[in-house]
Amino acid sequence: MADVAKTAGVSAQTVSRALRDSPNVNPETRKRVLAAVERLGYRFNNAARVLSSGRSHTIGLVLLQSGGYYSRSAVTAGVEAAAGEAGYAVSIATIARLDTGLMERSLSKLADQGVDGIVIAVPLISVTQKMEDITRDIPTVTLDGSRTASAQVLGIDQKEAGRLATQHLLDLGHRQVWHVAGPDEWIEARQRRQGWQECLAAAGIEAPPPLEGDWSPDSGYRQGQVLAMIPDVTAVFAASDEMAFGVIRALRERGRSVPGDVSIVSVDDIALAAYCSPPLTTVRQDFYRSGAAAVALLLHEGAAGESLVTASLSVRESTAPPA
Repeated sequence: MADVAKTAGVSAQTVSRALRDSPNVNPETRKRVLAAVERLGYRFNNAARVLSSGRSHTIGLVLLQSGGYYSRSAVTAGVEAAAGEAGYAVSIATIARLDTGLMERSLSKLADQGVDGIVIAVPLISVTQKMEDITRDIPTVTLDGSRTASAQVLGIDQKEAGRLATQHLLDLGHRQVWHVAGPDEWIEARQRRQGWQECLAAAGIEAPPPLEGDWSPDSGYRQGQVLAMIPDVTAVFAASDEMAFGVIRALRERGRSVPGDVSIVSVDDIALAAYCSPPLTTVRQDFYRSGAAAVALLLHEGAAGESLVTASLSVRESTAPPA
């Protein structure tokens, strides 16, 4: 900074003010400072900047490596786009599995970097005191993920998503709906399963045992092979599009057509859902918009609470009345 000041013929304090866009700097002076910065290749010392200003202009994002490539990529793209438009960088911390210790370390890493806010896209059910402390001190938004007392929660009503998917199949005339569920340790999986069970109970139907997958097409394929061996299965609610793809393939390999013999409905509405065969009926989640909305919530620093978006169903050709 001293070199920039000497080159521009101003004081180091003026350089600092010019680079912080202070209104007290003459436009011509600011122009000379920026020209000197460009000529000398000056770069901010971000650590020093954080110490002096208390702001890093960086948003932290915590992601899980598993659990859906498409959703993870879309959330990341939404966060980065909205942060970039607001003049913020994004620092990403990824955890390998659902583990509170790994979560604590990721949050601590972001806190040490001085991030101005954190977006958590990890569905942990258990929350530790350390996680509570960090999210109390740093504005935090969770995307259907870890609930802490101070965080804002953003997403669709997952229980309503399960109910909406199940009711669609019942309205078509199916007398029973089987469920390929997500992993039990995921909040979304539990809530979708609860919506499915409550919808069947309201119709006077006893829910069959759920078949658990891990969100992958392979797990849907394995559970689809089980479903294909049950002759009276006519309707299936899969907890994610990717698992539904696997279920459809397994049923076809066993001679069961979709939707001629079995109707399939799922959740997510990823881009591929409209292009599989048949096009998939699914409850829509806009992951890109959720990521962008999380950044908007952080920057407005609203109070802790839930902002739930109403679930909507995209009806396509994978569902039909029973034969």
